[in-house]
Amino acid sequence: MHRQCLKRFALLTSRQFCYKPVRRPNVLRDPAAGESTAKRPATEIQRPTDNHNAVDLTKHLQAKILATGPITVAEYMREVLTNPQSGYYMNRDVFGREGDFVTSPEISQIFGELVSIWILSEWQKLGSPPFQLVELGPGRGTLMRDVIKVLSKFKLSTGFSIHMVEISPHLSKIQAQLLCYNFDDCDPNVDVYYRKGETASGTKIYWYSRLEDVPRKFSVVMAHEFFDALPIHKFQLDKGVWKEILIDLAEEKGTDFRLVLSKNQTPLSKIYTPVAGETRTTLEYSLEADRLVGLLADRFESDGGIGLIMDYGHFGEKEDTFRAFKKHALHDPLKSPGTADLTADVDFRQIKTVAEQKNQVVCFGPVEQGVFLDRMEGKARLEALVKNALPENRETIKSAYEMLTHSNHMGARFKFFSMFPAVLKEHLTKFPVNGFH
Repeated sequence: MHRQCLKRFALLTSRQFCYKPVRRPNVLRDPAAGESTAKRPATEIQRPTDNHNAVDLTKHLQAKILATGPITVAEYMREVLTNPQSGYYMNRDVFGREGDFVTSPEISQIFGELVSIWILSEWQKLGSPPFQLVELGPGRGTLMRDVIKVLSKFKLSTGFSIHMVEISPHLSKIQAQLLCYNFDDCDPNVDVYYRKGETASGTKIYWYSRLEDVPRKFSVVMAHEFFDALPIHKFQLDKGVWKEILIDLAEEKGTDFRLVLSKNQTPLSKIYTPVAGETRTTLEYSLEADRLVGLLADRFESDGGIGLIMDYGHFGEKEDTFRAFKKHALHDPLKSPGTADLTADVDFRQIKTVAEQKNQVVCFGPVEQGVFLDRMEGKARLEALVKNALPENRETIKSAYEMLTHSNHMGARFKFFSMFPAVLKEHLTKFPVNGFH
């Protein structure tokens, strides 16, 4: 099915490019490890001067700790990333060559095109029901733009609505400017969405602060580099008891805060239940990720839908991945909070366990990004683009795809993970999910 969609898409786009190819960025490497240290590929262009509110955020956190004692890593991340006045994501564009990191959709149009073909083919296999397209944490809106372009090629632009879950007013405005022919702010006291707009092709778009406010209908849900930014708790096994690693004031110069082990169990470490067979003595756990996965599973069972999570992560083997990135390089996550991105690898084993625990959904993956894109006929799409490109652009297009798929770059570290209603399990055995088999 996806091959037929891709062939048809190739015919529809053979005379034009979806947009200009993106120049391949450089990759920062740790000389000691011999591996990439960047969360995403780096570029030579630096981001603007740091937000002046960052100093206020440091003082705010220090005052909180002085008043109440050490705080959880989750509380620290939540303040640093989403504080309304000084949060990292709240008042600036952090993406792209002028920001702190570059995402896959911005590296090559092939990424968004193949995700679009996956959505189209899986939706058609389910009988092409009426649907709405939902994206969690849309970034600049680049991925959604590519999806809209592909779906419009198949005459679907007015057959669905788009629902963006975005907590940052600043980023949501950037998304609206990119995607919409016109848009308006809305009164959240009247409407559950705070902004609405319409694309040039007539597709309605709505913005929400929470997934809970998105209408309960058959949904195709995308989450690209969203779960990695959710707050995590850090646990350590101490004499057979899970204790929490907290953040306290620094005792030495050179950083603002330090990590400490709680003297006693915290409320969350008391109720935390590790996955069966857990062997790690130190791990990271996102309560918010569990909550959102549970919401998606409930929606897919009740209303129908498909979920596609795209992020870098592991399957329960990593212990300490909490880190920060600034100007495309590793940065001390406990220094100058609010000036750098905080992140942690997604634990896909935990996500799968939570999603399937009530037998509401069936999950596939994770599979490596390079494997997924190649299975979705990425090389065929690459050949078509190169064939129709200007000679001076061909190497750039090739290198961008290599960046996405090669194991030394993003191909192995980034993963794809999908969710379907459990009622479809037998159907999906007969008609395997594209990209995962």
